[in-house]
Amino acid sequence: MDESTLFMRFGVALAIGILVGMQREFAFDDKNRELAMGVRTLALMALLGCAAAFLSELAESPWLLIIIILILGSWIGMNHYIEAQRGEEGLTTEASALLTVLAGALAFWNQITLAVALGVITAVLLSVKPELHRFAQKLTREDVYATLKMAVITVIILPVLPQESFGPPPFDVLNPFKIWLLVIFISGISFVGFLLIKIAGARKGIGLTGLFGGLASSTAVTLSFTQKSKEAATLAKPFALAITVSWTVMYTRVVIEVAALNAGLAKMLIVPMAIPVAAGLACSLFLFRVQRTAETSDFVFSNPFELGPAITFGVVFSIILVISRAAQVYMGEAGIYLSSIFAGLADVDAIALSVTELTGKSGGIDYGTATRAILIAAVANTALKGAIVLVLGSASLRRAIIPGFVSMFLSGLIVALLI
Repeated sequence: MDESTLFMRFGVALAIGILVGMQREFAFDDKNRELAMGVRTLALMALLGCAAAFLSELAESPWLLIIIILILGSWIGMNHYIEAQRGEEGLTTEASALLTVLAGALAFWNQITLAVALGVITAVLLSVKPELHRFAQKLTREDVYATLKMAVITVIILPVLPQESFGPPPFDVLNPFKIWLLVIFISGISFVGFLLIKIAGARKGIGLTGLFGGLASSTAVTLSFTQKSKEAATLAKPFALAITVSWTVMYTRVVIEVAALNAGLAKMLIVPMAIPVAAGLACSLFLFRVQRTAETSDFVFSNPFELGPAITFGVVFSIILVISRAAQVYMGEAGIYLSSIFAGLADVDAIALSVTELTGKSGGIDYGTATRAILIAAVANTALKGAIVLVLGSASLRRAIIPGFVSMFLSGLIVALLI
């Protein structure tokens, strides 16, 4: 190893130690307090980790590194004992110190990317302590149990599911592994929206709830605010904003879902989908400007990692997949479009992923038909949600939502007919 490379690796270790140490310095309000592990100490510990790895390589034995880490661990343990006697029982700084040492060792072993990532993640986790605590306090026992159940079921079931299809057409599209993988994927997108709502809270604004809620379920946003509109008619414009934003996010979400499975099809979808999205954004901007500043009570979403809804989506997806395949085999393009209309009324994600799964394969759907079918499904879904507002919403909400609904529905329909 040449000298410049060696100095570069030690430099990376030093930068990681300084980064974590600076965070520790600013984490305490008392600027005059002498910290046991501040910027100098943690910078030295990172260098010590790098030097220990270097010496172990020279000695051609890992024991030197192990002994140095054990000595440091003992010192950190004693420091924690002393602080615990003073009522400071946290282990955060001690854990970050050990991670800094290990990051320094990784830097010497030329695992630069991993070492820097470890240092940055450590600094970030140390910095967001208040936010993490607030987030944990917002979680319910049911949220934790639901997430754990879904994680366990996924880890146990997914690896053992067969990765092959069974039966003749149209049942040849049923691949248990792929179906369950898509269930996890959709639940993951919904979970992102759920986490954002938990972190930011619905009281940050009704429009923000529509944005986050659109990631979880635009239909749930529509139903909830439609019902609330009869209780708070003066909030019709904020409610209309949230609903319109969630519809706009739905179109964007579908493109992202398709892109995860078929980048070529997603590229063909971007322009057609962008037109109703542009209409939705324009109407959302108008509603944002004319609405009065308002807050609402917390909007409650159920945890999307519940096992029941996940299995339900898997069943619905499988049924739609078989129907789409049968429509393609026995009715051609017309059958695909017909199934897209009816399936889109129920679940746009399921039909979009079903069509994507059938696209680009031998004997499958061509890209043009798939693009049109997914857009038709999204338009049908928008039509259903618009009908919900027009039938169940207050008169003021209906007046506020009509421009956005008509523009998004007609623009999507026109594009679907012309492409």
